[in-house]
Amino acid sequence: MTETAQPRAGRVLPVWAVATIAGGFGLFYAYVVWNAVTLLVYQASGVLGINGLGWTVLLIAVLLPIVVYAIAFAVGWRRRALPFAAVLFAGLCLVAAFWINVLAYAYAYGGSLLGS
Repeated sequence: MTETAQPRAGRVLPVWAVATIAGGFGLFYAYVVWNAVTLLVYQASGVLGINGLGWTVLLIAVLLPIVVYAIAFAVGWRRRALPFAAVLFAGLCLVAAFWINVLAYAYAYGGSLLGS
């Protein structure tokens, strides 16, 4: 009367497919990280520098895409191709919305709020 674990129903993606989908979306996430680091360096080396709020906002802008990508990958890597891509795309949309808000903040209030 022992029960054995049933294998998971459906197909699991091969490793090359997971790597291709994750790598493709990873490039978009990396682009956002690269832009956030560039903005952070640009603002920090500016004439006015950055205050505490500016450091917080820009460091979150650097770290958020990495965290969201890791969460989206962990949630979706065992799914089929389309749901896996959809989870990564949803995370990318979240990151893009945050990045647009950071850009609006930096360009609208750049000198007065980010500066000392």
